[in-house]
Amino acid sequence: MDITHDSSPVPLETNFDFFQHWYPIALLEDLDPKRPTPITLLGQHYVIWQPRDSNQFLVFHDQCPHRLAPLSEGRIDEQTGQLMCSYHGWQFNAEGHCTHIPQAETVTSKESQQYCVVALPTQQENGLLWVWPDLKTRKLASTQLLPTSPFLDASKGFIWSSVMRDLAYDWQTLIENVADPSHVPFAHHGIQGNRKKASPMPMKILHSSVDLIEVQTTGKFITHISFEPPCRLEYRFELGEGRQAGMVTYCIPISPGRSRIVALFPRNFAKGLNQFIPRWFEHIKTRNSVLDGDMILLYHQERQLLQQTQSKNWQFVYRLPTSADRLVIEYRKWFDKYCQGQMPWQQPHGQSFLGPASCDRTQILDRYHQHTLICSSCRGALHNIQLLQKVLVSFFVITVTGVAVLPDPIRTHWGIPLILFALLALSLFAWLRYWLEPRFRFVDYVHANH
Repeated sequence: MDITHDSSPVPLETNFDFFQHWYPIALLEDLDPKRPTPITLLGQHYVIWQPRDSNQFLVFHDQCPHRLAPLSEGRIDEQTGQLMCSYHGWQFNAEGHCTHIPQAETVTSKESQQYCVVALPTQQENGLLWVWPDLKTRKLASTQLLPTSPFLDASKGFIWSSVMRDLAYDWQTLIENVADPSHVPFAHHGIQGNRKKASPMPMKILHSSVDLIEVQTTGKFITHISFEPPCRLEYRFELGEGRQAGMVTYCIPISPGRSRIVALFPRNFAKGLNQFIPRWFEHIKTRNSVLDGDMILLYHQERQLLQQTQSKNWQFVYRLPTSADRLVIEYRKWFDKYCQGQMPWQQPHGQSFLGPASCDRTQILDRYHQHTLICSSCRGALHNIQLLQKVLVSFFVITVTGVAVLPDPIRTHWGIPLILFALLALSLFAWLRYWLEPRFRFVDYVHANH
């Protein structure tokens, strides 16, 4: 029997506002305080920046009031430490007030507030920059707790690693995918799972409301999964002997066909591993490979679902007969009941703004723009790898040239060792150039090869 049809149709209610919530839009360690950073949230464009005399990042609308140029293309002025528009040089302070117009002799107090940029409420917690996108409810924002996790608490003995990536599919698809643990042995075989060890996954709904969905799975060990709309989806693993681990994901709605995942992986054991494994290596070896394993599947699945749900409800499009699908079903019913099955940018009846599907896998699995550019660790590692390549090539050329001009007695004694070192440097260059560097840009994920 199909579990999807076990209950009667869910009445529609509209009482969930995507804009009246805190969103963690970036990892603090990945933000550059010396330059503005663009970010999109719920279809709106913003700029993240930090005043020179502050340790707090700010979020403004990415639009200069003068001629609407993007402030994310601006800079932090060396003298004032304020945000400068690169089009005409207008400057803005931490409150968003215009403090300098090069084309005017002075800026009055009234003009300063009149020509202001909209600043959003922000907080910094758990190594994340949080933003409240609804300007009409600033007072409400100050009373709402951040959707943080108890696992992200170093005082309780937890450590964690982190990763952030933009994805080529919608927030709805991201939530549905993270809420589905049964896909792991197959979509991530050899990386995080093993398809030969896949088994039934009993799942029980513990709580379901507009603010929280909780489920529990049983198997090798007990897993608690909680979804706190609109963005926190957390796994808690009880591994026995007091060992605990988790996966805390924040699923950020960016725009139609785009989302961002901010994932943290806490644990209270094996704490020394973080000191020996570079963050960038973990990203290229595991984290990005896991996300690549989902990307092509979900990119095309999303378009199929949107096309077929133009005339049918998802309950008649999907076939969800097992207990392992219960959280996906509960999430879809939540989305229907409290959001009318629509994102803020969707038209009536769920009509999507997504374009036709692309066959360009290099674009769908574009690690460089989706991750490397927004990750300080990978961006820095790639820069060092490219620099090392130049050093190795220079060493090879200089060494070979030097051996050629050495006097015969010296060349006879030192020529072969030097040439061997030069060839070793060339081999290392080739490994960096053709194996390691591409891991920061694009790695095709073909499931048939796994």
